[in-house]
Amino acid sequence: MITLRRAGERLHDQRRKQETWHTFCPGERTNPLAVGFGAVENLSENRLPPGGVSATHPPQETEIVTYIYKGALAQEDSTGSSGVVHAGEFQCMTTGRAIRHKETNASRTDWAHIFRISLRASEAGLECVHEQKRFAAARRHNVLCVVASPGGNNGSLRLLQDATICSTILDPGRHVVHELMPGRCAWLHVICGEATLQDLVLTQGDGVGVTMERSVSLTAQEETEILLVDLCEQGPRPPGN
Repeated sequence: MITLRRAGERLHDQRRKQETWHTFCPGERTNPLAVGFGAVENLSENRLPPGGVSATHPPQETEIVTYIYKGALAQEDSTGSSGVVHAGEFQCMTTGRAIRHKETNASRTDWAHIFRISLRASEAGLECVHEQKRFAAARRHNVLCVVASPGGNNGSLRLLQDATICSTILDPGRHVVHELMPGRCAWLHVICGEATLQDLVLTQGDGVGVTMERSVSLTAQEETEILLVDLCEQGPRPPGN
């Protein structure tokens, strides 16, 4: 089964020149994607102007995987931890309820373009942990490169949630297949370009959920970059629910 979320259906939030597009919108009560897809609670695309500062996020327990598509993002939290994540780098951040977090575009001249996947906490009482790695374009070229996984397999970022996140940059005409094990599903997001999935043509900003299928099969029509999340068909409930 295919669940399609077109780019234009995303919630567009613009504040102080900062723009965010949310694939999953909690306010859409009649939409089955309102609360996310499995363990994926949110998938957002963010553009932050030069020197722009995002508001301090309310503390909550979650795992966040951030991909810096362009630019650089300076981060700090209420524990005193700080750092900069640069273009081409992925970061996995686990936050606890007592932690507050703020982000700033590290450049005074260039916009930052960021993608973020938020995963529901797999357990209560998470500690604040940061890990980031660069996955060069050559490593992600025409293959589904695992950038985050349970236990950090094969040099990927370590996740607590039962989810595997892959990234790929496809040449025109290239075809990739991701096999789905029984009880698994996938959500994919098109960062840029154009690709076909079965009889669907997907373009920049489109997202697709794939359930009860044996595989996800994609063909790029032009140079295309994609994020793919493999997870359980029935995601766990948040702690305490």
